[in-house]
Amino acid sequence: MIQPGFFDLARRYESLDAKPDPLVALNRLIPWETFRPTLRAALEAAGRRVRPETRKSRAGRKPIDEIVMFKVLILQALYNLGDDAVEYQLRDRLSFSRFLGLGLEDRVPDAKTIWLYREALKAGGTVEPLFEAFDGFLRKAGYQAMSGQIVDATIIPVPKNRNTPAENEAIKNGEVPEGWAERPAMRRQKDLDARWTKKNGQSHYGYKNHITVDRRHKLVRRYRVTDAARHDSQELEAVLDASNTAADVWADSAYRSAEIEARLKDRRLRSRIHRKGVRGRALSARERQGNRTRSAVRSRVEHVFAAFVNEMGGKLVRTIGIARAKTKIGLQTLGYNMKRFVWLEGRRAVGA
Repeated sequence: MIQPGFFDLARRYESLDAKPDPLVALNRLIPWETFRPTLRAALEAAGRRVRPETRKSRAGRKPIDEIVMFKVLILQALYNLGDDAVEYQLRDRLSFSRFLGLGLEDRVPDAKTIWLYREALKAGGTVEPLFEAFDGFLRKAGYQAMSGQIVDATIIPVPKNRNTPAENEAIKNGEVPEGWAERPAMRRQKDLDARWTKKNGQSHYGYKNHITVDRRHKLVRRYRVTDAARHDSQELEAVLDASNTAADVWADSAYRSAEIEARLKDRRLRSRIHRKGVRGRALSARERQGNRTRSAVRSRVEHVFAAFVNEMGGKLVRTIGIARAKTKIGLQTLGYNMKRFVWLEGRRAVGA
């Protein structure tokens, strides 16, 4: 076997750059240090020591830097990897190690450490402040929410529970099904927050990610996670971005109602919501043409959901309970914005 040379690893990294490695641009352009205060506060609130000066003894292993751990969660979001899968990839892929700033001799966080770190962020509801912090950075970088906003929701599937009809009925009523309390191990594997819903005649189980994107940049400006049975229109006001510089709001016909039209008018927003026919009254030719015109803009939000599926490994989250789902879905949404920002910066660099 040939003895490894001193510069072999550097040459391997150079070959990655020739492709190029998309994580290099992500590492260079994202202001990772701006997240440290929020991350540190969440970890300390959860009882985890992250400051070297707070360690009572120099014995034992030092905690992994909070930014490194945060980057691990972003990798999970970008590639839709579970804890065991991302641990393996961190050990196997040079590009992942370089993204984290780890050398071959450095300790790689294991699946349990990753899980505990995410649990600490979940306990403090930290993902939303992280998302807002990055949105503030986007605005300062020149990516203001402009030209109106587009609202939509997408179903986020989770592993299905195999319950009896009686158990499902008890869960819908906010009760713990009979016999579950005596089986805590089984109870921990049951999701009492996810719900079934139907879309286009097909049944889906999980949660929903309600988002608004700005028309110009296709960046997610606000998001909200609910169970899948929550109707899209019920979260419209919760995700509207008051800072958008234009008054136009696009959405599909699920958001159309006299009440919503009145609320938008009260907020001095201009409805571009699709019209829908009712029983006994089909849409006129003019109304159908109006919907087609609106679709040319509204379809931009579908590109965002397509990116989740085609570029980020899918929308499925492997969690139990809405608190963990909110953390994972929030990280997915934040990861999308980071990826989109890098793409926008590339366009800006070439003057497109």
